[in-house]
Amino acid sequence: MTFLAKLRQQKLTPSLLILSTLAVGILIGTVLTSRWGSASAQTGATDATPLVLPPVSNIGNEFTQLAKKLEESVVAIRVEVPAPPQTAAANPFGQGGGNQGGDIPDFFRRFLPNPGDEGDEEGGDAPSESAQVRQASGTGFIVDKNGYIMTNNHVVENATKITVSLTNDPAEYKARVIGVDCESDLAVIKIEARKPLKPVTIANSDSVQVGDWAVAIGSPFGLASSVTAGIVSAIGRGPDQLRSPETRQFQNFIQTDAAINPGNSGGPLLNIKGEVIGVNTMIETRSGGSEGIGFALPINMGVRVYNDVIRDGYVTRGSVGVSLGRVSRPETAMRAFGFKNGAIIEGVREGGPAAEGGMKSGDIVLQINGKAVKDSQDLIARVADLPVGRAATFDIDRAGKPMQLKITIQNRGEMYKDDPTIGCGVRPEAQQSKAQTTSDLRFGFRPRGPITEQEKNLVPGGHGVVIASVETDSFAAEVGLEDNDIVESINRQPVASVDDINKIRGTLKPGDAVAFHVYRPVRGFVGGGRGKNRPAPTQQADSIYLAGTLPEK
Repeated sequence: MTFLAKLRQQKLTPSLLILSTLAVGILIGTVLTSRWGSASAQTGATDATPLVLPPVSNIGNEFTQLAKKLEESVVAIRVEVPAPPQTAAANPFGQGGGNQGGDIPDFFRRFLPNPGDEGDEEGGDAPSESAQVRQASGTGFIVDKNGYIMTNNHVVENATKITVSLTNDPAEYKARVIGVDCESDLAVIKIEARKPLKPVTIANSDSVQVGDWAVAIGSPFGLASSVTAGIVSAIGRGPDQLRSPETRQFQNFIQTDAAINPGNSGGPLLNIKGEVIGVNTMIETRSGGSEGIGFALPINMGVRVYNDVIRDGYVTRGSVGVSLGRVSRPETAMRAFGFKNGAIIEGVREGGPAAEGGMKSGDIVLQINGKAVKDSQDLIARVADLPVGRAATFDIDRAGKPMQLKITIQNRGEMYKDDPTIGCGVRPEAQQSKAQTTSDLRFGFRPRGPITEQEKNLVPGGHGVVIASVETDSFAAEVGLEDNDIVESINRQPVASVDDINKIRGTLKPGDAVAFHVYRPVRGFVGGGRGKNRPAPTQQADSIYLAGTLPEK
């Protein structure tokens, strides 16, 4: 009798029959799968050879050596600046860069720093502190072992806090501005490092030629120590060629196709030897990022600005009081007039040195102090570098007649002090002397100057001196003084000027106790109250006494 017949005789239910059949099927499937897997394992990639990693080896080249040479000299800069009134629109220089619509035309842009998270307003009443401050980043490079750094002015412009990071150093250093020059977009800042720093090597940018290798190092989009390479694609790109509202008279750029982006601002452009030939400053772009056309200010201008700043705190330039004609093809125009080179005078400032020296509109300046003038831009740069107060010899042509004029150079800042488009808006005569800005550093802070009329509302006595910056690890930092504090008195002696601070400091000696009475503006209070029909609150400041003992050094 068969197995099935027995099952029928035992009258098993159909369900049991189905289950038995499934069990037999599963057993057969398992056996077949096992055999197939074994066959696959035996036949898979039997002719393949395992990969073996080679020993570590350094494949060096000029760029590798250059990057290693400069890594300790290029710094990342992070700043805090007041947030703009309208923050809803995307910043084309921000992270991820560019107008996503792609409809903005070609134009030249400074490398505006990368904005960080601006934060959200809390509660809908007053802006939060994070909403009032925008974080941004840039680059700089060390030019002196004592912590002096060169960068772009637009990186640190309006910054309330500047922080510098060094490669292979976990510490962050607070920086202060030594001086700026808006007309070249350069700035000098300083940090107090724990050890002597490694400065860059400066080249002579007059030696740069089209086709030279160019290397950029910086922090594009906040990515520190990024290295890119290309060539010098043009030199002498001035305002007449760029026609950009961002360019100024004294900017004649080196053009390069080395990839440089927002955040590279203020970083070095190097030659193949690792020497600095320029300061990365502008790009031409539709997207907001690199499109192979970047501009660096020649380092020769950087050196000139730096030397003025560390000597005087500001830049002095010469002027003779003329305006120059815009010429589309200078060399062709000069040839038409019978000359190889020269600059055409468009206008002469009434009462200025050129007018007093006999120069007239239409004159062609051929030489200054016996050296040929190439074009209008060359004339501007040459006159700017001439010593103020001294006479210079100008060889000119007037309607085909050669003439020689003696003209005394004047201070450009003083001559155009009423012109807001010239300089940084602060005249040299309005700036503090070097003696004023350094003597008070014995306390460990640098004053901005006496309080303004608006700030007098914060101090009951209506007098005081505002602290611009506090030195790291200084006496001032130890007692708790901060940037923007208003010093009302020292040891109960009223303070109304920097001279008052110096006089009080002169009566003290190491070991003496010092008490500063300061008024500290309440952060995030000014301009609050955004509720409908709610008036803005009055400005306030906390009264604080900070005391300490003068150190031996």
